[in-house]
Amino acid sequence: MSILIYIDHAEGQIKRGTLEALSYGAALAKKLSTNAEAILLGTVNEDLAALGKYGITKIHHATDERFNNADAQTVAKTLTAAVSSTGADVVVFSFNATGVAVAPRLAAALKAGLVAGAVDLPETENGFVVKKTVFSGKAFARVKINSSIKIISLNANSFGIHELGSATAEVDTLDFAPVTNKVKVISTELIKGEVPLAEAEIVVSGGRGLKGPENWHLISDLAHELHGAIACSRPVADDGWRPHHEHVGQTGVQVAPNLYIAIGISGAIQHLGGVNRSKTIVVINKDADAPFFKAADYGIVGDAFEIVPKMIEAVKKMKA
Repeated sequence: MSILIYIDHAEGQIKRGTLEALSYGAALAKKLSTNAEAILLGTVNEDLAALGKYGITKIHHATDERFNNADAQTVAKTLTAAVSSTGADVVVFSFNATGVAVAPRLAAALKAGLVAGAVDLPETENGFVVKKTVFSGKAFARVKINSSIKIISLNANSFGIHELGSATAEVDTLDFAPVTNKVKVISTELIKGEVPLAEAEIVVSGGRGLKGPENWHLISDLAHELHGAIACSRPVADDGWRPHHEHVGQTGVQVAPNLYIAIGISGAIQHLGGVNRSKTIVVINKDADAPFFKAADYGIVGDAFEIVPKMIEAVKKMKA
């Protein structure tokens, strides 16, 4: 059984979630006594051989630059051919926008079983059983894959990034070119920020409890000091205080950081559905009956305008 990990990238940089997927694939390969290999479609400004430090032995590289803007159909068709040529039995993706779009297409083409949102290594003592989140992170399920080819997409921040040393990976070139399809990318709009929200390990989020956009500096200042990403509740985005790409929840961006700090957010079920995969949730709200406190690991009942500045100063002192 061999492992193939998909390298997701943008603007010449390998995404953080891919490093976690590489670590996961390498650990799975060790468990199965096989090798972990990876595949890159397109070009990046990074040394691919250096990815060997995550336990990867070989990287298959399709160097055509047109893959940099390829759509999900193109990527899935190319990966179908690549899986056949490499003889991979398990394919690993990050559970992000790319994984959501590509993995099901690949599974259909290969007649492979797919588990999306895995949170741990498969259990292999009795078949191939993968643990995943269900019901918007409220529970777990163990799914057995019986097909000969198996596809897994890994939840963000569920396994961690593990460097195993200074080994280098072998890099070989795949003679693949993008296939013709019905979708053409005509433009790309980039969202600028200190930390990409979907990949952030720390997220600081604000709600209407901040009373107005003029007070949003409390969120941005705390996020900056923690090297975290900025997020907001849907009402904040709907009211125009913040852009919609910062809206987290069931109808917005779904996040799974190591730390989620919710400030002035009541905690409606739709919001919780997008954030309850977070490892640690801290809630700050002056309403002691706010529903969010039931989901919180730590709660502070009080005025955010008094508490958050003290948190910012405490973080600065800790960093100093």
